[in-house]
Amino acid sequence: MVLNCACLVKFTKVKLIYGENFNSHQEIKSCIFEYIEIFYNRVRQHSTLGYVSPYEYEAIYA
Repeated sequence: MVLNCACLVKFTKVKLIYGENFNSHQEIKSCIFEYIEIFYNRVRQHSTLGYVSPYEYEAIYA
């Protein structure tokens, strides 16, 4: 799946605005990876999947 860049930028800004400070590039990479792999690819509802999460879609149609 292609991650919307604007969505990722917004996520990063929110993390920084609400006080999550990153001490290294590795922390930033880990946080972004977690966002993509856990929220975006598993939890977030996708319109192309009938507004269910990829996890739910796979469970329904597998």
